Amino acid sequence: MKPTVTVTHNFPEVALEKLRDRAEVLYNDSGNSLSSADLIERAGESRAMISYLTDRINATVLNAGGDHLKIIANYGAGFNNIDVAHAQKKNIWVSNTPGVLHETTADLTWAMMLGIARRIVESDRFTREGKFHGWQADLFLGGDVYGKTLGVIGCGEIGKAVARRALGFGMRVLYHQRKRLPQTEEKKLNVRFVAFDELLKESDFVTLHVPLNYETKYMIGENQLAMMKPTAYLIHAARGRVVDDKALVEALKNKSIAGAALDVYENEPELTEGMTDLDNLIILPHIGSASVATRDTMALLVVDNVFDALDGKTPRTLIPNWQA
Repeated sequence: MKPTVTVTHNFPEVALEKLRDRAEVLYNDSGNSLSSADLIERAGESRAMISYLTDRINATVLNAGGDHLKIIANYGAGFNNIDVAHAQKKNIWVSNTPGVLHETTADLTWAMMLGIARRIVESDRFTREGKFHGWQADLFLGGDVYGKTLGVIGCGEIGKAVARRALGFGMRVLYHQRKRLPQTEEKKLNVRFVAFDELLKESDFVTLHVPLNYETKYMIGENQLAMMKPTAYLIHAARGRVVDDKALVEALKNKSIAGAALDVYENEPELTEGMTDLDNLIILPHIGSASVATRDTMALLVVDNVFDALDGKTPRTLIPNWQA
């Protein structure tokens, strides 16, 4: 008899076909997230669960898995939606999808940088509304990107990919993270390690690529935004609660910084009051890895992790810092 695997939300067909070769698939293709009660029920009948970041896999859900649930395979690089400590107590593997989405997310980061600096969204809306009546010297003046200073907070896979692209824009690149990169890698990327406050004060663009943990939660708030140049832009494609969204809205209202572009939010998918009134803010629906090829690759990796667990092997992309 084939093992039962739950897929909690929409999933690429190429990965579903691979999964169905070996498993009975309980697939939620409704377009809506499963309720807590549904997640508990599915855990009770599944050997593996393929989850979204929007699925709250808490201790109650994990307990419902009894001794038969072997893995929660998250369809994404993050895993803050899962009670990892309890999963470890229950001997349930937790996996994610690192190493396959950094280039696509870096592309989007640059799209946001260029989009907010050159006021692309505003200009598009203006033109669609029939307000463009000919060239004007002061129409939608924005900020330059070429030759400016880029500050990368978190120089992991995505941060490095963002920094590499800056070479083509002749940018000075500063970075900050807990552990400094080897000098050979710094030279290759043409980046300079600086203190957090220095990066905020000197950068024309500050881009965030850190995980969410006790050190990074709300690392950008009122005080940090006040350190930035009034001509600077904040780009956020990390995890929502890295930024205090209320403080950001106030900074944008007061023109303390020139603009911001967000792909994630503090209380995602809920937007903080005032966000939709701001012309100097781009807000995207968490599409960092949203290319067809990347999402397919991520899904196939998820299925490989599930098969590893069902075969009694350690999943190939077990979440970082897993305590064996």
